[in-house]
Amino acid sequence: MATVEVILKEKIDGLGAEADVVKVKRGFARNFLLPQDRAYEATPANLRHVEQLKADRAKREAEELADAENAATKLKKLRLSMELSIGQGGKAFGSITTADIADLINEKSKLGVDRHQLKLNKPIKSLGSYDIPVKLHPDVEASVTVRVKAPESEGSSEEATD
Repeated sequence: MATVEVILKEKIDGLGAEADVVKVKRGFARNFLLPQDRAYEATPANLRHVEQLKADRAKREAEELADAENAATKLKKLRLSMELSIGQGGKAFGSITTADIADLINEKSKLGVDRHQLKLNKPIKSLGSYDIPVKLHPDVEASVTVRVKAPESEGSSEEATD
């Protein structure tokens, strides 16, 4: 397959960030990158403008790092509590997954954490307190504490009202 070199204008997952000169298949460049204004052709004239794109990239990366550090300080202060139903034998009904934890973080703090950023080996199926690492940026990792407790028994509140 024929390849061409292009200069990226913006960050594209799996390909690179702005100001990167990458080789891609000709069809990908002609049908996707160039028409959507996501890349330039790597001509000698365009290669002279790479320095401006590199400055924009450095500014964006600095802002992303600062945002991630701010989010890390907010996450360290955050204390989450979730309920997990436990049966008579001490066996859990269901589990707490990364999606559940991400939803709770977003509800409490408005940070916009994705479930893929949470590093949880397996779903939580027991009561207790857990420190869960959160990868906010390639250079910034924080942890959030989740306390898993049993729900308040509904039967005891009904007996008290009778």
